[in-house]
Amino acid sequence: MNWLLVVAGAMIGAPLRYLADRAVQSRHDSVFPWGTFAVNVVGCAVLGLLAGAAAAGAADSHLQLLLGTGLCGALTTYSTFSYETLRLAETGAGLYAAVNVVASVSAGLGAAFAGVSIAEVVWS
Repeated sequence: MNWLLVVAGAMIGAPLRYLADRAVQSRHDSVFPWGTFAVNVVGCAVLGLLAGAAAAGAADSHLQLLLGTGLCGALTTYSTFSYETLRLAETGAGLYAAVNVVASVSAGLGAAFAGVSIAEVVWS
């Protein structure tokens, strides 16, 4: 049963990731990977909100599997982030590569903390 929840979440997260990435990237005329950056930050916020809800007892293990492991696991992408950062460095856009690393980690952590904080306000 648990694996079905993960699969169901991933069936939503994977196409959502692709469509969101393409939509965001098509609006920017830059080598910076804005699409991947956006989906990763949003995924961190959702996962932070879910973690905060779980800590408050408002999200059971099934919801955590569906949204956390399935949806966020398919929506976010560390491998694409790594690949795009490597490609930026290899093509001479080292500054963009460094900004991508610092901004992605900072914004991702900030979004996760924001999600937890919002959950604490909502479910406390």
